[in-house]
Amino acid sequence: MRDLLIQQLKGIKSKEDFTDLAIQIFRYQANHCEVYKEYVSLLGCRVNDIQSVEQIPCLPIEVFKKRRVFSSGDVDIEFTSSGTTGDAVSTHFVKDIENYRWSFLQSFKLHYGKPENYVILGLLPSYLERSGSSLIYMVDELIRLSNSEVSGFYLDNHADLIKTLDKLKAAKQKVLLIGVSYALLDLAEIYQTKFPELIVMETGGMKGRRKELVRSELHEILKEAFGVNAIHSEYGMTELLSQAYSHGNGVFHCPPWMDVFIREIDDPFSMSKDGVTGGVNIVDLANIDSCSFIATSDLGKKLGDGFEVLGRFDNSDVRGCNLLIN
Repeated sequence: MRDLLIQQLKGIKSKEDFTDLAIQIFRYQANHCEVYKEYVSLLGCRVNDIQSVEQIPCLPIEVFKKRRVFSSGDVDIEFTSSGTTGDAVSTHFVKDIENYRWSFLQSFKLHYGKPENYVILGLLPSYLERSGSSLIYMVDELIRLSNSEVSGFYLDNHADLIKTLDKLKAAKQKVLLIGVSYALLDLAEIYQTKFPELIVMETGGMKGRRKELVRSELHEILKEAFGVNAIHSEYGMTELLSQAYSHGNGVFHCPPWMDVFIREIDDPFSMSKDGVTGGVNIVDLANIDSCSFIATSDLGKKLGDGFEVLGRFDNSDVRGCNLLIN
């Protein structure tokens, strides 16, 4: 059954294909993922009555901090989230790393083309300083596939990064600089240029290093510093296997096997209309061996075939959920 689902995943071509596969994966996970099975049962959900994606229960993302959200069999790799000292972190158990590799490579190619068309520079110090980051795994693979000796990670060696950017600018090469928000701001304070061939992609997150900024303010600072017309963004998380991308203005678009729905703030089991702010629910069909249906702690709104992320719930941990009791 699992192999057939993966085969269908790689052949999605329409919304109808997505809906059909989402319902099949829901039924599969409601039987094989014990934590999700328990959650569906607690809600009194009748599995065979589900006929649309919007009806599928989304598992609160905080459950990944307390429980093993996994189907069965061996674990290929474990990814963990970042967290401040003393905080619980999320763990994502991945059965087949090739499934993750397929998902992030196909999504990148859909949005940007082949990695080998770019020099790829990673400015992700807070992720490099710990183990278990799915983002580092992804960027490391993109760097490898870029097939450029100049591609690589930079920690706090801003001088080397600036020299590299200047050389690439002079050569008019296509460059992707992907970085956590606070590290890009640190660089922008000491380096100003006009580099139209540069794609600056922020992955969000001040990690307690800087004051939080709204995305539009962050992007204006970075556009001015690097001399580009738009700042790109990547939206992903430890608990998912897929990413959405924004080519500017903070509006994200998903690959064909991923979609976002917005739940009402006061009623997590009702969906909001387009343009109305609510909680972000993510359906990631690549996440076959864990849970494909996640209620995140992000606030956002749907905008046509895209979505915008506006912030997070003030107190994002779910209280009173039986699944969170040790």
